[in-house]
Amino acid sequence: MASELSTLARPAQEGSAKKPEGPLYILTLSCDDRIGIVAALANFLVAHDCNIVESAQFNDHDSGRFFSRVAFTPLSGETLDALERDFAAVADKFGAVAKFYDTAVKLKALILVSKLGHCLNDLLFRNEIGAMPIDFVGVASNHRQFERLTQNHGLSFDYLPITPDTKPQQEAQLQALAEAKGAELIILARYMQVLSDEFCTRWSGRIINIHHSFLPSFKGANPYQRAHARGVKLIGATAHYVTGDLDEGPIIEQDIHRVSHKMTADDFVATGRDVEAQALARAVKWHAERRILMSGQRTVIFT
Repeated sequence: MASELSTLARPAQEGSAKKPEGPLYILTLSCDDRIGIVAALANFLVAHDCNIVESAQFNDHDSGRFFSRVAFTPLSGETLDALERDFAAVADKFGAVAKFYDTAVKLKALILVSKLGHCLNDLLFRNEIGAMPIDFVGVASNHRQFERLTQNHGLSFDYLPITPDTKPQQEAQLQALAEAKGAELIILARYMQVLSDEFCTRWSGRIINIHHSFLPSFKGANPYQRAHARGVKLIGATAHYVTGDLDEGPIIEQDIHRVSHKMTADDFVATGRDVEAQALARAVKWHAERRILMSGQRTVIFT
């Protein structure tokens, strides 16, 4: 059982809230829970003259796993590659999966969309004002509705039409496009196509989807109208990683908004769009900031 990392972290100067000088790196780690993990991690960073800026940890008693995320600044100018190489011995000792990231290198993400553009528009606006630590490499769609919107934000738009007969070929085009653009994440911003098991497996942990939280109720078309007809009192949205099981991947974020009988079906739709956009944006941001670790079918999120 690990102790608090903060007890071994280099203390920040009193009254200082300045952004740390130099590069800001992130280390994520997961392993079986054992005594000494936190001490080994903190001692390594101190020995390499690294100032711990932010730290979080979680002991999953159900699985017996330990999870940690540490943001730190190397004060002596050590490179990320050197730190990663030297940390390998610590990781091996504890059987840990450890990953290092440079926050200056933005995650590359490809957005997919169909005929509903509220999530796309929200992501593009957040990106334009600098609220997303992401390099959006483009937008692809099986419809042309949002070609101009995408191009107005300075991004490329790829039209990839699909029919039941051309689904395998369209997915091959999608895979080639993602590879050509160096995408590390695919965002389904209301992309209304079911991806194949093969595609989901290839991109495991790297596709984020958003949908309303009525499921498994009100499947199919017009869910908000049917929810209105049934007098639903809560509208919600779920952002999750995509797996071969439709809409059942590990949940990242959920949100709700209370509604009432005074609202129309159109009000339900508008409310649902707002909730979906916000939940998706948070999930994508947390992924890009390396705040999400997997614990079986659940997510550990250090926010």
